[in-house]
Amino acid sequence: MRSSPGTHAWLAIIALTSLVIALAPAGLEDYFLHRNSSNLHQLAHHPVRALLGSAFWIEDPSGIVLYAALFELLHAPVERWLGTAKWLVAVAAAHVTATLVSQQVVLAAIRLHDVPRSMAHVVDIGVSYGLAASAGVLAHRLARPWRRLYLVGVTAFFAVPLVTARTYTDLGHAVALAVGLACHPLTRGKPVAHGRPPGAH
Repeated sequence: MRSSPGTHAWLAIIALTSLVIALAPAGLEDYFLHRNSSNLHQLAHHPVRALLGSAFWIEDPSGIVLYAALFELLHAPVERWLGTAKWLVAVAAAHVTATLVSQQVVLAAIRLHDVPRSMAHVVDIGVSYGLAASAGVLAHRLARPWRRLYLVGVTAFFAVPLVTARTYTDLGHAVALAVGLACHPLTRGKPVAHGRPPGAH
């Protein structure tokens, strides 16, 4: 935990907000989720709160165990490798970019009458964009040929839902992964894992 304080502080906040959601009455639960959503309505009226708050809530509190595992698998090794500051830059850039791109597409679809105007108010929260970014950064942690195999696998993982389900969230995941991959300059001078899994000592 000392080697990845940002990861575990973030996870602790998500655990706390998940507890709030789990204990809150239905009406209050909806209030918290909508207030911290990064949907079009919230981005237009409270952009900073929408972008920041949406990164600390998940809709289903029962998913906290899965998110804890993913944080340890993806965020923790990236933070240890890059350092907290660079890791935070990569994750924040991906979260903001993926949110703005996906919501811009929603706005265009509303204007073209492809989706109802109610899409501007849907709940849009979660930490998955940051996880996708760390998955992208991890590609630079691996040596060849493992890097190529990893890239094929992680690209397929995010591309298949984008092609089949074609949701705005799937688009956001693809954008976040691309941002993570584009963060290669942050990894310069960092050693790669020759024959070892990311984070191994």
